[in-house]
Amino acid sequence: MMTKKVVILLLILFAIAVVVMLKDSKEDSDSQKEVPIEVSSDAESFVSLLFDLAEKGQTINSPFIVGETTIQKVHELWGAPDRKSKNASAIYEEFLSNDATVGHQSEVVFDIRSSSPEIQQIRLEDIKSIKGEADKVRSYQDDQVDQTIFIYDVTTDFQLKWIMPKPTEEEPNPEVHHISVFTEFEKDFSLSDLSLEEKVGQMIFAGIKGTDITNETKKIISTHQVGGIILFKDNLKNANQSVSLLNAIKQENTNNKVPLFLGVDEEGGRISRLPELTKLPTNEELGKRNDISLSYNIGKLLGKELSAFGFNLDFAPVLDINSNPDNPIIGDRSFGKDAELVSELGLQMMKGIQSEQVISVIKHFPGHGDTAVDSHKELPIIQKSLEELQALELIPFKHAVEQGADVVMVGHILLPKIDSTYPASISERIITDVLREQLGYEGIIITDDMTMKAILNNLEIGESAVSAVKAGNDIVLVAHNYANVKKTVDAILKAIEDGEITEQRIDESVKRILSIKKKYNLSNKQIDGVNIEELNQSINQTLGR
Repeated sequence: MMTKKVVILLLILFAIAVVVMLKDSKEDSDSQKEVPIEVSSDAESFVSLLFDLAEKGQTINSPFIVGETTIQKVHELWGAPDRKSKNASAIYEEFLSNDATVGHQSEVVFDIRSSSPEIQQIRLEDIKSIKGEADKVRSYQDDQVDQTIFIYDVTTDFQLKWIMPKPTEEEPNPEVHHISVFTEFEKDFSLSDLSLEEKVGQMIFAGIKGTDITNETKKIISTHQVGGIILFKDNLKNANQSVSLLNAIKQENTNNKVPLFLGVDEEGGRISRLPELTKLPTNEELGKRNDISLSYNIGKLLGKELSAFGFNLDFAPVLDINSNPDNPIIGDRSFGKDAELVSELGLQMMKGIQSEQVISVIKHFPGHGDTAVDSHKELPIIQKSLEELQALELIPFKHAVEQGADVVMVGHILLPKIDSTYPASISERIITDVLREQLGYEGIIITDDMTMKAILNNLEIGESAVSAVKAGNDIVLVAHNYANVKKTVDAILKAIEDGEITEQRIDESVKRILSIKKKYNLSNKQIDGVNIEELNQSINQTLGR
């Protein structure tokens, strides 16, 4: 029989053994976490092959090239598809014996998906171990699937997407379901493909409410199919939210035939909407420095900022001459009092913005610098003749037209000596006679915001929109209130139905709009995020800080 001392000794030894076992178990577990998952040489070679093919726009078991091959060529080699589905913008055809699905638009293949058995043996960690983290990670969920999509930008033209079930605690390393070799398809934006309602929608630039996409915003985009969306400071709270909102807007527009203008007032100085960025100098400060190279570089920065957030249009620069010291609306937004100075610096800023593939909107034709009231509150009146405007206010706009201005914004200013009835923004004499015929301008003309009191104090929104189109505007800017957007669309359609506006007149404007959208390669392509630190570094370097 064991003594009490022996029993205690055995218990102590047992406790020590348990501690040692637990420690060894933890070390084994930790070592397992630290050791990377080994990838077989076969898997490594196969994944590398798929990436190599994707760089050429191809995938395995397929001779086709995305962006080049026609669907007729696919049918010649593979025969008729087993299944076909269609959405608003593309057709997808399944070829079961080839383990492939082919997406095409306007007869050209832009997406080839492969679900071959070899691909379905690849796992998430295999891809990450061989090629590293994806450039983008997206999710897709419907009633049947809950998927994760790893996207690698293999070239500037082609993407390789890996689609698999969403990783879970039970299965953190899922098998790939299929891959996709994809290229962004440039839509044709053909005028003949658009209905009358779609053409009228292209002529509306609308504002929206909120920092997230709302049901009203979805109606503006999907029901009324507007041509552009303008965002303000209230829509843009921080960088990540701003990018997410723009991505959501683009996503909502994917079923429409034409991509959106996405615009913002980003002039520098006090008129700056983009969050978290170092402020740029006012145009007045740039005027005092009188450095055309600096003005160009500031324009380039503005374009780079907008593009980084996902915008494609800047309502800048201001080409108004600050000739009236009592002006409550322009002030330091102007480069100065001298017409040639404003012309030189304004043109350089315009060209700088355009250099970053961002559309520049020059404003506020025929010149807002000699007004004594704010058009947001009431209608300004300028008692100047056309000859007096030609001697001062029109000079910067004339130069800009000659140097390739894409869009001109017309201000809400009454010029009784030229048109005693209508403000410039809805005056045929100002828009058609002066801007189009005398200055020879062929680009897009857009009104200033038609919800300003300069207009609404005198005219109903629908009536003013119809007048704007009849006067020669291509786009009507309706920056506030969904009801105003709807009334504008309805009023223009009613005017066409009644014969007050011809469809030929609508076509003239839409041709200009589609032309600029093609020129700047507008698309619904989303971006992943914005590097604020890098942008601020560029600003500080340009400003010599």
